[in-house]
Amino acid sequence: MKKILTLGGSSSKHSINKQLAAYAGSLSHGVEVINLDLNDYPLPLFSVDLEKEEGFSKELLDLNSILDRVDGFVISLAEHNGAYSAAFKNAFDWLSRIDGKVWRNKPMLLLSTSPGARGGKSVMEIALSRFPFNGGNIVGSMTFPLFNENFKDGRVVNKELQEKLSGLSKTLTDAL
Repeated sequence: MKKILTLGGSSSKHSINKQLAAYAGSLSHGVEVINLDLNDYPLPLFSVDLEKEEGFSKELLDLNSILDRVDGFVISLAEHNGAYSAAFKNAFDWLSRIDGKVWRNKPMLLLSTSPGARGGKSVMEIALSRFPFNGGNIVGSMTFPLFNENFKDGRVVNKELQEKLSGLSKTLTDAL
């Protein structure tokens, strides 16, 4: 059975991006879904000096191994001051030191959400331009606006957003 990894690019225990990624993953039928939490892989702040002194941590190697074993990704990025969250950027930096093609050219559904009307548009633009250089095979993307109004009780309540997300999840599944 094909496997997809869902990841919310945030360290918040109640991350709306984790919720959206997991929900989008649940829409993919006939696949095993692995919901990953960055908090389960604590990594020191990246520095070249630290890498030279200590190498790669067990947590980093475990995280990298999971990326190797899945067939695709659903990633929903949190937007902090218009860019990636520090937690996501740190993990991304560390992972890129093991393999510059972090995403292994595997199919990816790229999402972002926020409580605001732009739905993480700035971080989405950054990721859409950056991820292909790091092996991102982005088969679909979507910014999800006004999360607290459009996602309630564990599901999307806005019909148009639900239809778009369902279609993108099918596109990902078909690309696996």
